[in-house]
Amino acid sequence: MTGMFTVLAASVVISAAGAQFGAAQEPQAPKPGPEHARLGYFVGNWTAEGEMKPGPMGPGGKMTASDTCEWFEGRFSVICRSEGKTPMGPTKSIGILGYSAEEKVYTYYGVDNSGMTMASVPRGTVRGDTWTYTDAGMMGGEKFKSRVTIKELSPTAYTFRMEMQGPDGKWMPMMESKNAKK
Repeated sequence: MTGMFTVLAASVVISAAGAQFGAAQEPQAPKPGPEHARLGYFVGNWTAEGEMKPGPMGPGGKMTASDTCEWFEGRFSVICRSEGKTPMGPTKSIGILGYSAEEKVYTYYGVDNSGMTMASVPRGTVRGDTWTYTDAGMMGGEKFKSRVTIKELSPTAYTFRMEMQGPDGKWMPMMESKNAKK
């Protein structure tokens, strides 16, 4: 009889442990972290006015844009749709701002109606009110490095600066704009 109680007690312990193990193994839906929430700065409707510098991206001149940015389902990413005018004509683009928790960097993916695709995933950091993205890619068969700096001026305004690194290692401005939330 003692053997039966031992087996029964062991069965109860094993069943309880199995239930706890099973509960611990149930997948939990991921939740956005504070880095994802930080992307909320860009949510809203923005206007941009700026200047493109003459260079590999085309002739220089004035540019304007309107951006509509909203949270993507789950609040891990912000999707921005943009329409504007550049020295090369009308432009439309889609950009996705995100955060890679594994790599601990902000990410950006983008495409536009000129054939530009940013699939190399620029890596970004944010320190205080300044976002900095760096990327390496190809343009016209040549390798290049780029850097984008976004400086928050207030909750409703920021500056944007895009630079490319020349063969001499110096950074050259390619585009600058002031952006305001509508």
